[in-house]
Amino acid sequence: MQFQVTKIDFDFDDGFEDGIYAQEVIDEVLATTWEATDEDDLIEEITSASGWCIKSIDYCHVLV
Repeated sequence: MQFQVTKIDFDFDDGFEDGIYAQEVIDEVLATTWEATDEDDLIEEITSASGWCIKSIDYCHVLV
């Protein structure tokens, strides 16, 4: 299945949540259509790609 992330909150540390770097990570995730089997797999894919753990996520399914 394909997913589009509509909102995401990462568990940034060291003050990154207010920085330009944090916004770049968020923007990249929001701009990507993610391929995953379910929500757990989606979270794992994003965590692996970004290097950051996710605190919360909203998404929708992309119908092909």
